[in-house]
Amino acid sequence: MTSLRHPLSRRTVLAGSAATLAAGLWPLAVQADGTVKFILPNATGSGVDTITRAAQPALGKALGASVVVDNQPGAGGVVGLQALARSAPDGTTLSMVSNNVVIFPSVLKSLPFDMPNDFTPIAVVGATPMVLVVNPSKISATNAKDFIAQLKAKPGAYNFASGGNGTILHLASELVLDQAGATAKHIPYKGVGPMVTDMLSGQVDFGTAALPSLQAHIKSGALRPIGMLTAQRVAAAPEIPTFAEQGMPNFSVEAWFAVIGPKNMQPAQVKKVHDAVVQAFADPAVKEAMAKQGNTIAISTPQEAQAAFKRELAKYAALVKKVGLEPQ
Repeated sequence: MTSLRHPLSRRTVLAGSAATLAAGLWPLAVQADGTVKFILPNATGSGVDTITRAAQPALGKALGASVVVDNQPGAGGVVGLQALARSAPDGTTLSMVSNNVVIFPSVLKSLPFDMPNDFTPIAVVGATPMVLVVNPSKISATNAKDFIAQLKAKPGAYNFASGGNGTILHLASELVLDQAGATAKHIPYKGVGPMVTDMLSGQVDFGTAALPSLQAHIKSGALRPIGMLTAQRVAAAPEIPTFAEQGMPNFSVEAWFAVIGPKNMQPAQVKKVHDAVVQAFADPAVKEAMAKQGNTIAISTPQEAQAAFKRELAKYAALVKKVGLEPQ
């Protein structure tokens, strides 16, 4: 039986590839099984995890591939970032990260990668609100004034949880304590999930986390909110006052999230991923999910993301120095 297929010559393939590149239409690569993997250097249940999973179907549609979320927590996020840094810069492996990534260089003595030079910042997507909560059985305070007074009455007697040493959740609580002139013992966890579990059981007294990862527990009354760390109250939880309005003028700590890839991604591929992120977060279902979580979406350009990462590195180095955190 005569085949109707005409094998393409190498010259034909090269000519077609050149034409595709010239038109700026370099296709986004997908893995052999038709997937694009998002490595999350955060545990399941974290703010970034909640955001990524809410956007997962829309991201898949925009990328023209199945999006797989691969949680790789550990060492506060270093494990997942190292995996991303080692990945091929072909668009098949990306990550959604929090601003933990620009804090690490100031709080860890050594890193197996260089931030941001071993990565390709593609877009700062938006910000997620953080809230400080207490276990009601351990801390009776219902507002910031009483919370601070209770801590000051027993210096160092209380402890607080975080998703890991040097994470934004750790630094956020330290900044509240610094501003209040109070002290408490830090208990780091390997991710937000275990941290929240031990706050619920009373193993730790309080902690700061992204609102999306705590909403259900606040609603049930298992955890009591003391204050939002945002500059203004958020629409998703209008009943929770900010620390700024409770005696800490101008106080706010932002938790932003961004999409990054390995270093040396081609500009055309960066654009493809960026455009897909814009499309996905404009999807009505994703917009509704972001609003319910209290997230603010304001997607930067790749160029703005590059500049933001460098600017934020300097900002957090100064904050880490201010609260006296020693590199681990």
